[in-house]
Amino acid sequence: MNKQTRQIIFDRLAAAIPEPTTELNYSTSFELLIAVVLSAQATDKGVNKATEKLFPVANTPQAILALGEDGLKTYIKTIGLFNSKAANIIKLCDALINRHHGEVPQTREALEALAGVGRKTANVILNTAFDQPTIAVDTHIFRVANRTGLAPGKNVLEVEKKLEKTVPAQHKKDAHHLLILHGRYVCVARKPRCPGCCIAELCEFKEKTS
Repeated sequence: MNKQTRQIIFDRLAAAIPEPTTELNYSTSFELLIAVVLSAQATDKGVNKATEKLFPVANTPQAILALGEDGLKTYIKTIGLFNSKAANIIKLCDALINRHHGEVPQTREALEALAGVGRKTANVILNTAFDQPTIAVDTHIFRVANRTGLAPGKNVLEVEKKLEKTVPAQHKKDAHHLLILHGRYVCVARKPRCPGCCIAELCEFKEKTS
């Protein structure tokens, strides 16, 4: 795929999705961090249901530590892997207080040093909370990048590096959410909705649906 085609693809996605942002509900960078940690192998809807009860009670590292691991579990028990997530969030809150004055750090290294935070989560926080042009490759982005020919790769890191190199400059900050939302609602896993897709004729996917 050439540079011009990529430009048109992102121009069209940006026109189709005028407000590309996360579907997780949050009001602070700390709330976003907790929501993203909870969202691993879970749906945004499921996480939002849990956090709408949790955040009014505890939305700071200090307040979550005061709940304790068992107290936290009562709010997140509807989410997959809630036992390990609760343990990680308690450790994460402790680290934020002891190492970062209770604030969410703004570097990848510091974020990845927190319990339950890997590269993908760090990229989401850097992009969504701190407006950095990072791309967190989840299953949707991995599928869209490979299926369309935008940035084919055998693993998420390969796709991430290709997208970093090839996404047009003016779309770098929003590329993450443009691709996720396109993958979530149009370029879906089982039967992509090609007839209603704004980039259908530019996409290199051979088995388009009709």
